[in-house]
Amino acid sequence: MHLPRRHFLGSSSFLLGNALLEAVATPLWQWKDRTLLQAAKAGSPAGAPPSPVQFVNVAQHAGLISPNVWGGVDHKHSIIEAKGSGLAFFDFDHDGWLDIYLTNGNRLDAHWDSGKAPTSHLYKNNRDGTFTDVTEKSGLGITGWQTGVCIGDYNNDGWDDLFCCFWGHNRLFHNNGDGSFTDVTRKAGLSQEQVRWGAGCTFLDYDRDGFLDLFVCNYLKLDPEKIPAASDTHFCQWKGVPIMCGPRGLPGDTNLLFHNNGDGTFTDVSAKSGILKPGPRYSITAVSYDFDNDGWPDIYVAVDSQPSILFQNNHDGTFTDIAVGAGCAYSDGGHEQAGMGVAVADYDCDGWFDIFKTNFADDTSNLYHNNGDGTFSDVAFPAGFGANQQYVAWGCGFIDYDNDGWQDLLQINGHVYPEIDSYHFGQSFKNPRLVYRNLGNGRFKDVSAEMGPGISEHFSSRGAAFGDYDNDGGMDALILNMNDPPSLLQNVAGSSRGNWIKLKLIGTHCNRTAIGARVRVTTGKHTQMDEVHSGTSVMSQSDLRLHFGLGSAQSVDVLEVKWPTTQKIERFTQVKANQILTLREGSGTLSANPPRP
Repeated sequence: MHLPRRHFLGSSSFLLGNALLEAVATPLWQWKDRTLLQAAKAGSPAGAPPSPVQFVNVAQHAGLISPNVWGGVDHKHSIIEAKGSGLAFFDFDHDGWLDIYLTNGNRLDAHWDSGKAPTSHLYKNNRDGTFTDVTEKSGLGITGWQTGVCIGDYNNDGWDDLFCCFWGHNRLFHNNGDGSFTDVTRKAGLSQEQVRWGAGCTFLDYDRDGFLDLFVCNYLKLDPEKIPAASDTHFCQWKGVPIMCGPRGLPGDTNLLFHNNGDGTFTDVSAKSGILKPGPRYSITAVSYDFDNDGWPDIYVAVDSQPSILFQNNHDGTFTDIAVGAGCAYSDGGHEQAGMGVAVADYDCDGWFDIFKTNFADDTSNLYHNNGDGTFSDVAFPAGFGANQQYVAWGCGFIDYDNDGWQDLLQINGHVYPEIDSYHFGQSFKNPRLVYRNLGNGRFKDVSAEMGPGISEHFSSRGAAFGDYDNDGGMDALILNMNDPPSLLQNVAGSSRGNWIKLKLIGTHCNRTAIGARVRVTTGKHTQMDEVHSGTSVMSQSDLRLHFGLGSAQSVDVLEVKWPTTQKIERFTQVKANQILTLREGSGTLSANPPRP
């Protein structure tokens, strides 16, 4: 949440304000596409011809009615109240259908009646378009300022576990496989006594030993005892408006790397791995991909108000921050930015992963094109991302919403100062979303006005997760709205979308979640790639399955999976389109079965 210039009001100079291949059958429940499309078209802005694909917010019908609680509604006194949090799409019970985990926050100086305090929520997918709140049974109903979340099977028992970042103390929840979770933070060696503001996190196997390690972003040091009382009249200033202070002027914190010992415990290797060398940073979101195609996972960190970080894996248990030299630390003009969200994809299908990063208002998001020689070029303006600078941008994701074989982009927005609604800055606290269509030539087109009411609705949003919750082949979106219920954007298209294929990978030699496994899908002369990844967007977790649009192709000519530990490749040809597939490492066999009852 970068403010280019800070001016302080009041007497003090600064104040703390502030298993086999499974094809999932047609869903039991389907929206009537014609009805939804007609409603979506009716809700499109005047003069904007609707896209064949529409996004419709079906959260209320789906049963996602729990409101987010995060600080003050009309005024933010401290920076913690402005930050917000992420959420997750993940299949906690492994039935082939995406479930939902919603983080939650608190109010400063709140005193809740028994049973009234806000908590995080776990929702089970009923496979009919609705969800059931199973929080009580799960043991995940935690009250506190929970910020980030990432998913990974840290002990390789076949059930994906949940790591949750907090302002306070982070927690690791072990998935017991029966719908319940156990807090194993202390047992796993991840507990820390001091209060820290954890933000984003990501599981990765940085040493390729078959066990998932854990990288954690810490945003800044904010002592709860030193937050000014509500009666304090000293504030910072943004465009002449008195607002809460930060992050500049507040002490940054350091990122952490924990090595998985293979016995259910972790060791802090932040110092010896080189993770501490960049020093304190206002880190928000981390993602891990193999950016230099050397077979080892690297780490990119979106940093607020300071240079962002690219940790290159040195293959010996250490990392080096190369972001400045690589060209992905600053803006194209060499300026520090308010890095918040991160999306990664090979958007131009040249065989190298590119990086999209969201920033504060009065700035543009970055599109760092991977040049394939260890450097990146910020091509945001020539690619078509330069026009929308009025939004504070948060969650983001590359999703092929129309299944044409090219990764489009969805950006989530929401300002941090409710007070701006009283002024005439051309900006507002609640904002619409943005959709950019990939034109397949290195450029994107802003098609937001065509994409339906789920895009045009206004919220101050933060986290976003992406996945196909209804298993119909269209990529959907789950969005956290500050002090409002969430949005569940269903991708509605009828027969307008192209063909597709979706892949769930299960590791045997590598980590069970298969994080770091790379898939290449070829149809004709067109080759796409992706990697299984943890974290991303902003402090959020998207579907661990990999989705590829195929356009008009009825089958995949070649499907290749490169497993991260052994670097072995499994290759399949003439794989039929429009299937959700599960591949167990080393099986070498593809079979199609309906989902479990």
